[in-house]
Amino acid sequence: MLRFYSKEKTMEKQKRTVTMKGKPVTLIGDEIKIGKPAPDCEVIANDMSKVLLSSFSGKVRIICSVPSLDTSICDKETRRFNQDAENLVDDVVVLTISMDLPFAQKRWCGAAGVKNVHTLSDYRDALFGKAYGVLIKELRLLARAVFVVGKKGVVRYVQIVEETSNEPDYDAALEAVRKLL
Repeated sequence: MLRFYSKEKTMEKQKRTVTMKGKPVTLIGDEIKIGKPAPDCEVIANDMSKVLLSSFSGKVRIICSVPSLDTSICDKETRRFNQDAENLVDDVVVLTISMDLPFAQKRWCGAAGVKNVHTLSDYRDALFGKAYGVLIKELRLLARAVFVVGKKGVVRYVQIVEETSNEPDYDAALEAVRKLL
């Protein structure tokens, strides 16, 4: 018996990867597209409360995903965005999301003096990682990425950093924010 399958059924979803210290790792989740609505999902704040990303609607959002605040590049990136946030208007919010436990994030923010960035955790169900396509399958960490979401919830900028030990393009992300103000 002959069976015919449509091309769509037989095509495998394209595997997306980044590298971590030169070794390829697989990203889980759908790729975020510029011009599409930003996915809403639940993450955990430093006080263990649940936070929906949509609770920041009406503001331009810089959403950074990092593997762990306790690593040198993630530390540097979050401190940099914290410093940049001082010069941004009240209509802009910076969110840094990692798999770190909320207690660890709170401790890190206190030690680093970070007050202008909301650190949020995806440790429970990796909902953010899956929704934004940045969950590293092999490690259950988040890839380094920056998303800029406009006031109406539309994605306006995406950078998935190809090598997680590299910093993102801060200037490009901030330029995308300026265009929305």
